[in-house]
Amino acid sequence: MMWLSSPALPVGGFSYSEGLEAAVDAGVVLDEAGALRWLRGQLQLVLARAELPAAARSHAAWLCDDLPRLREVQAWVLSTRESAELRLQSQQMGRSMLDWLARLLPGHALLERAARLGTPPCWPLGFALGACALGLDAPRMLHALGFAWLDNQVQAALRGVPLGQSSGQRLLHALSQDLPAAVARALELRDRPELWQSFSPMLAVLSARHETQYSRLFRS
Repeated sequence: MMWLSSPALPVGGFSYSEGLEAAVDAGVVLDEAGALRWLRGQLQLVLARAELPAAARSHAAWLCDDLPRLREVQAWVLSTRESAELRLQSQQMGRSMLDWLARLLPGHALLERAARLGTPPCWPLGFALGACALGLDAPRMLHALGFAWLDNQVQAALRGVPLGQSSGQRLLHALSQDLPAAVARALELRDRPELWQSFSPMLAVLSARHETQYSRLFRS
């Protein structure tokens, strides 16, 4: 669990701000309090309702070799990425996770299942694949995925706002308290994809603006 949530995992999550850098540029996030509001909103409105349920459903599908269900989740995730950079991020990180697993666990049966998917898994599917390969159950997998996202976004806030290390620790502490509720919500929604929601218009607009932002630290 700690391994998968580590920022040292070679999937490139540290290189994305997911709209945060554009939010700073637009004056939406200016300080620690603004970063807390932004990240809390993203955790509750995006991860808990879309990213984490998709990962939870994928986890179950990998375990029972349900390729039709995996393809449905993959199609849903990619069709709901509202900017080119959010879609490319999900594809790149999922592909990098698959590459890392292939080097770590060559010949693992789950890698053969991933090959039959037809296209490399996007990020929620890729993370769930890694969790299954390393023996994590769904709740621990979701906590790891949520904390990995949180840690990367707090680091983005430290560099982009910018904030100090103490501010970053306060953000991690505050937002970590919200993570169990987000995981519980995702598990409730796991088998109810008709209730998944990916509606975050401000994030979508700012992510699209970030694609052409003149000066930026993070990948687009």
